[in-house]
Amino acid sequence: MLDITTFDARAGGNVLYKALAHPLAAEAIERLWARLPQPIALVDIDDVAAALLALSPGAPRITGIYVQDVALLGASRAGHRARPLTDLKRAEARSVLIASFDAGRIEARVQPLVPRGATLVTLDEVRLPERLLTNPRRTLDRLNYATNFVFFREQAGLSTRLVTANYWSGYGASAVRLWLRLFDGSGAVLATWEEPVPSGPGGIVIDSAQVRARFGLPEFAGQLFLHAIGAAGHDVVKYALDTFGHGADASLSCTHDANAWPSDRYAGIPAPASGERVLLWVQNSHAVPVPAGAIQLDRMGAERPAALPREIPPFASVALDVSELLPGTRWPEQIELRCGRHVVRPRYEVVRNGRARIAHANVERADLRPDPAIARLPPELGRGFLLPVPVLPRLRFRTLIQPTPMATTQATLPVRLDIFERDGSKVAEHFLGCLKRDHAVAVDLDDILPDGVLADGGHAELTYDFRDGGEADGWLHTLVRAEHRTSGHAAESSFGAHIFNTLMTWRDEPQSYSGPPPGLSTRLFLKLGSDGRRSFTVLIYPASAPWHPHSSTALVLHDGAGTPIAEARFAIACSGSRRIFPDEHFSAAQMRAAGARGYCLIRDTTCRLFGYHGLMDAQGGFSLDHMFGF
Repeated sequence: MLDITTFDARAGGNVLYKALAHPLAAEAIERLWARLPQPIALVDIDDVAAALLALSPGAPRITGIYVQDVALLGASRAGHRARPLTDLKRAEARSVLIASFDAGRIEARVQPLVPRGATLVTLDEVRLPERLLTNPRRTLDRLNYATNFVFFREQAGLSTRLVTANYWSGYGASAVRLWLRLFDGSGAVLATWEEPVPSGPGGIVIDSAQVRARFGLPEFAGQLFLHAIGAAGHDVVKYALDTFGHGADASLSCTHDANAWPSDRYAGIPAPASGERVLLWVQNSHAVPVPAGAIQLDRMGAERPAALPREIPPFASVALDVSELLPGTRWPEQIELRCGRHVVRPRYEVVRNGRARIAHANVERADLRPDPAIARLPPELGRGFLLPVPVLPRLRFRTLIQPTPMATTQATLPVRLDIFERDGSKVAEHFLGCLKRDHAVAVDLDDILPDGVLADGGHAELTYDFRDGGEADGWLHTLVRAEHRTSGHAAESSFGAHIFNTLMTWRDEPQSYSGPPPGLSTRLFLKLGSDGRRSFTVLIYPASAPWHPHSSTALVLHDGAGTPIAEARFAIACSGSRRIFPDEHFSAAQMRAAGARGYCLIRDTTCRLFGYHGLMDAQGGFSLDHMFGF
């Protein structure tokens, strides 16, 4: 496992990790090791050494690691016993590296201790060029690393298209631009360039076919690294990503941002059903190889992981057929990925009858423990944690719901489904039981609902139910899969539970995009359709306890520059839902005015809506994933 600290749910992302893992920083670190006389003594006042060495291309010879805090003396750091900084003058080193950024003051203190003839340098040698820093006065400002990875492909008749908006402008950013680097499947750099971003909240589109044509590239299936310079408010690049086929290939799917932080494990990966292949796209997020054996798959709950016996080069992408490591595993069994912090949230691809659909796995938390307080939440919080999932019109679509363990300590999932018509009326409850970690349960709504119920669609909410015991930690997840009854097309998405729309709060719930809880407002991004595919959203108004009887929801159409050009208003019943196609509410002229980079914002100041979005075509193809807000 990489000896790095990435994401902490309480403290947020580790800026140091991003500063060292950035592709340009990795190149600079490699150059630094190559030119420094060795052996090297590391001055590690800021606890950087382990991550620096773990992420370093090359293998520098380290003679010792020196610390300032006496409480750390003798502790192990990157395989070395921490020594007192005062011993540095006796180090048998030809170079001394102060493992700190903005290290001028530290450098002045350390200079008298440097062994005679040794070279003294700091990590300021490897920081990003100043033109790529939002705040050049402070290297480890989180806004200097508004970055993310994108699964990006233009290969074998399949294309990808990233869509987002300059949401940083809403937080005061005045001049944003994107620095991009495209890696092919082997990890080789295909192209590096910059893209201007509209000065206001304009739309952003990056199309794989256009990138290939622009740089005269061969086909590729790899990853695109994004870095937003001049960002404000958010240090993650949020986006929606469509994958679609050309000609006879009817593939169509969507997914969203990669979450930016490598994790030990990921879950929510379905085993293949009959006639399916499930390919897990393992994309190395770093400039160091993933060692043979570091990537492992396990049948969820089996605790018998099978290791990939080959190395994955830096920034390379491997499409791993899960049946290679787990032969005989079948839906509705689930798969866990153990990857030792080498990859950000991976995508998986399900191939069936010549169609491919892409979805994402989710971070499996290692920092959670069961919390008995969840079973005793007070009545003011009503049903507590809810996980809303859409049910597309049952006359045309089949819906399956599969709870997914998403923390390493989750041994049980005591859950039920509450099912609602669009008008908020509850039509059914279905207790799934106190599921075990290794369960293989996927609920087909056809098996529990009579014909005619939810004929025009609705939604379900997965929630805790402790009638048969069990434990909870608040990190409840599920996969929802929709299948078109005649075309054979399918799509799926997964997400986690929250407490929704209560004035009373519990810890950080109901979550808010900005400020403290409760989160009682909505700002969701909805891309527009293209090439004959219609954009749609399913908006769900979940309420843990009674809230406003109806929402006051606005669908605002923006053009490519981010200027609002039209608005439609809706009222969604509490515990209800609504499926919306923008082209049914805005004229053809307005849609043309929005243009290729136009989009919709969904705004509501009365409640928090949960949304799913996708595209539909006339042949029964469709995509589905949960929406993002900002």
